[in-house]
Order: sequence, then C-alpha cells, then structure tokens
Amino acid sequence: MAGNAHAPGRSVTSRALEVLGSFDAQHVRQNLSQISRRTGMPVATCYRLLRDLAEWGALSRGEDGSYAVGPRIAQLGLLAPLERGLRQTAAPYMQDVLFATRQIVNLFILDGTEALLLDRIAGTRVGAPIARPGDRLPLHTSAGGKVLLAHGPAEVVEAAAARLTPETRKSIADRPRLDEELERVRERGYATTEGEHSSGAYGLAVPVRGMEGEVIAALGIVNLSRITDFQRIVPALQVASAAITRSLNRSV
Repeated sequence: MAGNAHAPGRSVTSRALEVLGSFDAQHVRQNLSQISRRTGMPVATCYRLLRDLAEWGALSRGEDGSYAVGPRIAQLGLLAPLERGLRQTAAPYMQDVLFATRQIVNLFILDGTEALLLDRIAGTRVGAPIARPGDRLPLHTSAGGKVLLAHGPAEVVEAAAARLTPETRKSIADRPRLDEELERVRERGYATTEGEHSSGAYGLAVPVRGMEGEVIAALGIVNLSRITDFQRIVPALQVASAAITRSLNRSV
C-alpha cells in the first residue's frame, strides 16, 4: 500500500501524487477500486482525483474504465535535464552497439531503489521486448541494475538487500550472494544476468560514467539466448560507454 493518503493534513497535491505513485511496472493499468486499495484513500476521493488527473492528461481512461499513465507525464519526463541530455547523447552510440551486436540495447539509470529503463533500441529480428522505456526493474535481477547497485551509495544497497524478491528461480534471493555478485561486477567491469528477471532472457551491461568518474547510467544488451561472445560484446559496450562520457563532458 502506498500510504495513508487520507490522514489529516495531507494536501490535494500530495494525494494526487499518491495516486500517480500507485502506478508501476506491475500495475500499469488499474481500475478505481485497485487505486483506492493501493493508496488507502476512499473511493470517492480517488474518483475526484482521477477525474482531474485524466482531464489534465496525467492519466488516460480506457473504455473499460481502467486508468493508465497519460501522455502529459511522458512529455514532462522527457524534459528532465539529465535524462534528456543523456538520452540524446547516448542514442547514436546505442545505434553503434546495435550494429555491432545485433541485440536489444538498453540504457538504465538509478531511480530510487529501482533501475529505470531510460531508452531502448532494437532491430527487427530480436523478438518481443522484455522491458520498455519507462519501465522500472529490480536492481538485483537486471544487468543494468546490478551495475548501478555495484557502484551505488550504501543506503541503496541496503534498501535493495532488504527486498530481494525473486522474479524467477534464478534470481538472487539472499544477501551473501548479492554481495558476492556486486564484488564480481566491480572486479570485471560488467554485469550479467541469466534468466533472473525473465526466464530465457540474458543480459550484459557496463557502467557509464560522469565527469567526476561517478557511475550515472548502465549501458547493456539483452539476448534471448545465452551470451557467449563476451570478447566481442563487452568491448563494444565499453567503447560506446566511453564515447558517451566524452560527449557528455564536451556538452557541459
């Protein structure tokens, strides 16, 4: 549950944000009763907020009466300076990786205790997408998430370790194994996943660094079969990552 949104003193704005916050990768589309239950707000209150949010374009209402995040939110997200600059800078180098690997190419950033898929490109023969831009993945089950976690602040590691929910039978589910995996990521310079987020999906990602050497994103590929050509794929990702960093520095 997102919180006791009808507690005394909560503003209309905070309640509206609570409604928007009830949407995530597992709750992309919700009806009125689901939103009421997840926010802890009365149905009547939710209905009024949903009506106003839909009118403004923050939410869209389907023919079945359910709600999804609307176009205005997506438009605002694209205006965020870091995300917008990073997406634009990374795009041509992601194309280079696509050309070199023929695999789905993903760009992740840290969003609280999750990995936000900022951008994704793919060719025409890579199969159905496992995640789409705007989706949030657990840090411990995605290659990009592992990169961000391995180089992230201690409080994020602690938060992630406290919620090691397995998504498949191969997901990391205990703290010792998580610590070993993060140390391996730091030593090798890249992270991998093998059916940990979605059965039959394999990922590989490297860090993207900012001006001070801090990790600001993760660049990776996803394959629907086991990754074996590390000697070709890892350098392709690392060259693209270094080029993104150089381009970001020149644009400042």
